[in-house]
Amino acid sequence: MATRRFFDDPQPEERTPPPSPPAAPPAPPSSPPARKAPNRRNNAALAHMPRTLTQVLNEANDMVLRGDLTEYVPVATGFDPLDGLIGGGLRKTELVLLGGAQGIGKTIATLQIARNVASRPDHYAFYLSYEHTEAHLMNRLLCLESINPPEVDLNQGLRLKDLYDLIIAERAKSTIRAENMTLQSILRDNPRTSMPLARMSRYADRLILVKASPAVTTLRAIREMASRLVDATNGNLTVFVDYLQKVATHPERAADEGEKVTIVVEGLKDIALALGVPVFAIVAADREGLRSNRIHLYHMRGSSALDYECDIAIMMNNKYSILSKEAISFNPYQARQWREWVVFTIEKNRAGRAMQDMEFHLHAPFFAFDPRGQRVQQQLIDDKLIES
Repeated sequence: MATRRFFDDPQPEERTPPPSPPAAPPAPPSSPPARKAPNRRNNAALAHMPRTLTQVLNEANDMVLRGDLTEYVPVATGFDPLDGLIGGGLRKTELVLLGGAQGIGKTIATLQIARNVASRPDHYAFYLSYEHTEAHLMNRLLCLESINPPEVDLNQGLRLKDLYDLIIAERAKSTIRAENMTLQSILRDNPRTSMPLARMSRYADRLILVKASPAVTTLRAIREMASRLVDATNGNLTVFVDYLQKVATHPERAADEGEKVTIVVEGLKDIALALGVPVFAIVAADREGLRSNRIHLYHMRGSSALDYECDIAIMMNNKYSILSKEAISFNPYQARQWREWVVFTIEKNRAGRAMQDMEFHLHAPFFAFDPRGQRVQQQLIDDKLIES
């Protein structure tokens, strides 16, 4: 499987000067001078410079003339009806927050969205994980691809333990036969993993993974890596951060966690604005939120800057836990089935209506959601409704 390295510059001795292009014929006197296509790095530098509305309009006009409509076309998450409720998907310069309790499926949803973004032939996803190694994320994706959402064929499903046992067994067999099998050959030759590997290979060169460190992967490091990737991908990039509270703020020093979260969320929003990319970040709940019956945006660890800085905020709750008592008592059997469903609530939405509830079926053993969701029909509880 061919790999593309974005962070390795060629050595000076490897660089050869490009051949001189043939001289262009002089333009007729009546022709206006051709405008140079703006450089993306220069655009980022000019983002904080004062410009007249006429200049902004001219730049937008030049983009449309070149056929560059990326400012107007959102990047779909692949989750329906979520995309429809947030204006079609993720938009450049916007910061999206995804929150919820531990174990609710935040990383599953975020990695699946990153996979959906990278599955587009013209787009790249940059996924920074402070929780998992790149190899673990790859194994999760193999399990996800084994059920192939949105088709979701559970009969072909591959659990993580199944994957590990298969690799160990095949490697042991090859040792006995004095063969030197690689991981790729094991996955390619086994009927249970050959198709998941083929599906993953379709976007493997466009999904960039980083095992981030709370000690060294600072806001500045994220910005520098994202900036280089923006140049390498011609700006067709979405940044994913898992998760926000673990981003390091060195050399800045925060007095407490609230101040640190303020620095981080403001920094991520500035990355989205300055580089012209969507930034999608997971946020963790505080202790009060973990004890509450339903988690909201104000339960996220940190400061009110989370609410002010983000453009879209989505909160995840287990459906069974937030169903009204009437719905549970009316049909207890169906209510038990709702333990596998997660309610996504859009609590903030600058592009449309907020407080919209939709539900998606979580297939946790395969690290995947069925992205074909639906609006919630049953009555859900809220803290205000259950206080005695």
